[in-house]
Amino acid sequence: MTSDTAPVKITAHQRSQRDEASLSEKPYLIYGAYGYTGELTARLAKEKGHKPILAGRNEQKVKAIATELGFEHRVYSLDDIPAREKALEDVELVLHCAGPFSKTAEAMSEACLHTKTHYLDVTGEVEVFELLATKNEVAKEAEIMILPGVGFDVVPSDCLALHLKQRLPDATHLALGFHSQGKSSRGTANTIVENINNGGVIRENGVIIKVKPAAKSRMIDFGRGKTLGVTIPWGDVSTAYHSTQIPNIEVYMAVPAVTKWAMKSTQILGKLLATKPIQNFLKKRIQKGPAGPTEEQRAEWKTCLWGEATNAAGRKVVSRLVGPEGYTLTARTALAIIERVLSGDAPIGYQTPASAYGADLITEIEGVTRSDEE
Repeated sequence: MTSDTAPVKITAHQRSQRDEASLSEKPYLIYGAYGYTGELTARLAKEKGHKPILAGRNEQKVKAIATELGFEHRVYSLDDIPAREKALEDVELVLHCAGPFSKTAEAMSEACLHTKTHYLDVTGEVEVFELLATKNEVAKEAEIMILPGVGFDVVPSDCLALHLKQRLPDATHLALGFHSQGKSSRGTANTIVENINNGGVIRENGVIIKVKPAAKSRMIDFGRGKTLGVTIPWGDVSTAYHSTQIPNIEVYMAVPAVTKWAMKSTQILGKLLATKPIQNFLKKRIQKGPAGPTEEQRAEWKTCLWGEATNAAGRKVVSRLVGPEGYTLTARTALAIIERVLSGDAPIGYQTPASAYGADLITEIEGVTRSDEE
């Protein structure tokens, strides 16, 4: 795809005035539609009567899924600036599903800024959230919304964070945790492998700081008895601060004790694991495995989240969420947000799920329940 001039896009005001076409007819694009998350979301979009355009750089894979679902498709690489902008000139928004986002989010977000197209993605990478947050002012100038993390990471946890802030407005510390049944997709596993030498992060006094892998641990009750949780570089270290302004944030993942010590060992083995031969070996092993959870597994598994906010006086409030398996939850939350954007509900600038749509967004998702501990 080539273009000699930058495409001309209608303004946000013109979008809202142009016609009353049904949401199912409004064009949007899913990039990376043949990856595990992209394909799952495309299939759910079909069930909901949407007509997204499917896109990616592999023509054979994009065409196969698009033909099966009866959708239009486009083929281009994010490295091709004219092509990526031409592909967006007639769509309302992009759902970007092609990771690792540390390598792709900059290119896609710049294309969206140039073409005045709303940007959504399903990242969970802290550095990507922080990068996209720096585009707040230019996004406002372009009259678009930049909203990363519209999936399992971080919609439920971000909404939980804001809910806790509303319960305890003077909170100074926030701890979040998740316990997820199931396994990672190949894309998620590759991202983990690529970041294996990066350690962890937490937020202290408003500043993100690097810490050792599994630097902190605590026992967490997700509603089924206490289990071990260790700190991880989850996206909320970035997004929860933007949503709540709570200055101290830690995020925990439930793990067996043996996993805790394996994570700690990466501090010693990290440089070795980050070498190209080991990286290639690990990625080849990932490609030989399943693409992700089966449909039956996704239907059976659940995701549990826990959050605790504390103020300077030591008062604590605790809330929990229970929802579907993580990838199922991602597809549902992504499409729920897409429908809001297509209806004209898209606050401009950089947003988090909770800053854009409130703490109760997650409770509107099928299969999600929230409870408070007094």
